[in-house]
Amino acid sequence: MPQPTTYMATGRRKEAVARVRIVNGSGQQTVNGRSIREYLGRDSLVRTVLQPLEVAQTAATFDVVAKVHGGGVTGQAGAIRLGIARALLRYDEELRKPLRRAGLLTRDPRMKERKKYGLRGARRAFQFSKR
Repeated sequence: MPQPTTYMATGRRKEAVARVRIVNGSGQQTVNGRSIREYLGRDSLVRTVLQPLEVAQTAATFDVVAKVHGGGVTGQAGAIRLGIARALLRYDEELRKPLRRAGLLTRDPRMKERKKYGLRGARRAFQFSKR
């Protein structure tokens, strides 16, 4: 049975959800139809997103196509990174150890704390004045 050339996975972080496809190709990365550098803006975020491909040494082997929504730019970058790492696992299960060692397979559990009644935010109280 021939191996598929497209590997799909989902990544999440905070409120962001990324659906990632890695396809055999020349190493192009697009997010929501735009180039990754144009979409994310900061080089630090681009490096964060491409970390799994560098650890797996497959940066020039795959094209990355990601659709992401929700959250902010940093959360979206984290979601794409997790999606790429999971898609690479579908490509080759042998990559689990190096990806795990680099901390790329762990879903960041931190979420926004809910607002409580009687407060202005999750923990922030309304301004207090004695008089």
